[in-house]
Amino acid sequence: MGKNIIRIGSRASRLAVIQSELIMAQIRQIAPDVTLELVTMTTTGDQVLDKTLDKIGGKGLFLKELDAALREHRVDLCVHSLKDVPVEEDSAIPVGAYSARETPGDVLVLPQGVSEPDPALPVGCASARRTLQFHKLYPELEIKPVRGNVLTRLEKLDRGEYSTLILAEAGLTRLGLAHRISYRFTPEEMIPAAGQGVMAVQGRAGEYAWILEKLNDPDAALCARTERLLSRELGGDCSSPIGCYAVTEGDSMILRGFYGVGELPKSGIIRGKKTDAVQLAKELAAQLKA
Repeated sequence: MGKNIIRIGSRASRLAVIQSELIMAQIRQIAPDVTLELVTMTTTGDQVLDKTLDKIGGKGLFLKELDAALREHRVDLCVHSLKDVPVEEDSAIPVGAYSARETPGDVLVLPQGVSEPDPALPVGCASARRTLQFHKLYPELEIKPVRGNVLTRLEKLDRGEYSTLILAEAGLTRLGLAHRISYRFTPEEMIPAAGQGVMAVQGRAGEYAWILEKLNDPDAALCARTERLLSRELGGDCSSPIGCYAVTEGDSMILRGFYGVGELPKSGIIRGKKTDAVQLAKELAAQLKA
């Protein structure tokens, strides 16, 4: 394999391919002499659609096949939604770059041509984190699991299986479907998943460092790493009901956390210097677990 060919591994879903193409466009600007090849795979997480992820091994199932391809040198870099990457990273294939962040919040989507949700139908939601926070806002509404990629979920919604869906705004925006959004949750109402809205570029340790350094967005990286540390401190894996959201303002950081483990879900907020991000994550984790 020639040195000037980089193979980019991606899930085969439409959103995953769009995200990989966005990263590939950036690589072409950084390294115009490099030839890029997109290698798509259908992962275990994409194939098993009749069970919720926590029942079959968590969101890490979206990475299993891509991780193996990376280790076996069948691909050179992989592009993921960061929120699908387990917080316990493998040092042999670390996340080497974090993209600039798309709007990180969660949204409601109604069936096409509908202006009010039908109270007789359930709300479609695939995440325990979203379910618990939504239930606190609307305790009277029924929530049912919905699996499949974003486009599959929207088809189920438009067929009349659900009254509304809770989805990530970032995915809809990247798919060109932001017009489908009927309501945006504020971080006070629903704290996003750690890293939501950020694309992660994963590679073999020590390889393509100069490209990864230029792909990396320092602010998104700082916020995402802080959120992932908070999630890890709370014992979170990809299917735990945990929300983590950091924003920076000048030298300061505001970090929010949602901890849905145990009898009573709790949320909290901490402010401090962004140079103290690690300490902020540990303090907020201790508060939420107390």
